Amino acid sequence: MVRNVVKKNMVDSLEFGAKKVEVNILQHTDDTLFFCKANIKSVFNIKVILSCFELASGLKTNFLKSSIGGVGVDHYMICRFPDIVNYKVMKTPFKYLEMLVGGGAARGCHRKKCFGKGWWIE
Repeated sequence: MVRNVVKKNMVDSLEFGAKKVEVNILQHTDDTLFFCKANIKSVFNIKVILSCFELASGLKTNFLKSSIGGVGVDHYMICRFPDIVNYKVMKTPFKYLEMLVGGGAARGCHRKKCFGKGWWIE
């Protein structure tokens, strides 16, 4: 589903590294992180993807555990997106699978262990 919405330009993926590797979803066990550029279109369509997943699978997203956050994104944007998806705002930096996300050099984050600018929904 995610690949299809990215191909149709409904979600703007993030690119990482010198080779500009496109990343829009990471999954491990029962955790999923979506990555997208900080725009209403992408955030809204990720919420739609989750709703479609619920309908197709019969599984439910635990919205009490879901959160949204941004790295290198203006605070004004951070305040707008939770209203769209009804998630709490995640504070940075945070650890995911023992990897520091959203740290930055000043916070002790090494380049190889950090994700750059963008938005994610967990």
